Amino acid sequence: MSKSTKNFAVGALIAAAMSCAAPQAVRAQTKPQGNGKVVEEIIARVNNEIITLSDYEKAQTQLHEEVQHDCQGCPPERMEAMYAERQKNLLRDEIDQQLLVQRGKDMGISVEADVIKQLDSVRQQNNLASMEELQKAVEAQGLSWDEYKTGIRNNLLTQEVIRKDAGSRVDIGHEDVKKYYDDHKQEFVRPESVLLADIFLNSDGKTPEEVAVIQKKATDILARLKKGEDFAELAKRNSEGPTAKSGGDLGAFERGQLSKQIEDTVFAMKKNDLSDVIQTKTGFEIIEVLDHYEAGQQPLEKVEGEIMNHIYAEKMSTLFRGYLAELREQSYVIVKPGYVDTAAVASNTSIKEVTPTPDAPDKKLSKKAKKAAGAQ
Repeated sequence: MSKSTKNFAVGALIAAAMSCAAPQAVRAQTKPQGNGKVVEEIIARVNNEIITLSDYEKAQTQLHEEVQHDCQGCPPERMEAMYAERQKNLLRDEIDQQLLVQRGKDMGISVEADVIKQLDSVRQQNNLASMEELQKAVEAQGLSWDEYKTGIRNNLLTQEVIRKDAGSRVDIGHEDVKKYYDDHKQEFVRPESVLLADIFLNSDGKTPEEVAVIQKKATDILARLKKGEDFAELAKRNSEGPTAKSGGDLGAFERGQLSKQIEDTVFAMKKNDLSDVIQTKTGFEIIEVLDHYEAGQQPLEKVEGEIMNHIYAEKMSTLFRGYLAELREQSYVIVKPGYVDTAAVASNTSIKEVTPTPDAPDKKLSKKAKKAAGAQ
């Protein structure tokens, strides 16, 4: 992977891969045995880790919520069809998550600092005064604080594995970018537009005294930006708008697509310019112009990053399943009959009982896989 592409976000690819890794708590569901003991039903084993029925049911619940979010206003039959299609790969995605997390640990990747940052970002977005208040809010929803943090940790760890390990296999040279540009020049004939990011602080329904405090906070953030602090990082930590998680990225806008107040401001700005604090009906906003495109054929240097992201996503979508197949080949993955891993490889087998007693491991298994197999 060329140096200029190493910092690119995987974008939609990571979002899809991480759908099973949202920071939600796992609430174990158990069933009693005849002797009165309460045990978990194991439906899959990934090296020395297990996936239980309650893990799987939690993922099903989460998938229902995702479908409802992605298909708002859809008729019930459309939602059911979308759920059924995604549910086919549900166990595969759970196993993928385990494989990636284990790979991250093997690589010695630490994301503890990022876990703290993300927790603090969640705290700020919910207007909570301390981490203790965030913990109480999480537990008030019936979630385990430790497992909530583990979910965030695993999500971040998985992203780092994709970026550092899988993503390092993608090599994009200038000649690739130029060829794509030459082959798709018509795509880059565009009207004048601006690429924007924002930091939004909500003042809707606040008292005049509270509004004054919020305005001062916005002014302080702008001062920090002018001193050189990173816009995306401050957006993640402070913005209360829907784009906070993406570092404030709003996307591209042409004339006529924004309110006149915002349009008059941003179209007079150049690339990397910052607006003053803008007061709107619902709050205070700071806008950065990430780029300003003049009307007509966009030069290659203007769209090079966009093209590299596109090529990167295309190559990664092809490479990613192969990368996960390699992890499976190097690991010990077994699944209980009645459940389907749609990405299973020949070297893996199935659980014959709730407590698995697998056959001797295949010669292709890695040391880690053999160790996991021997522990059964």
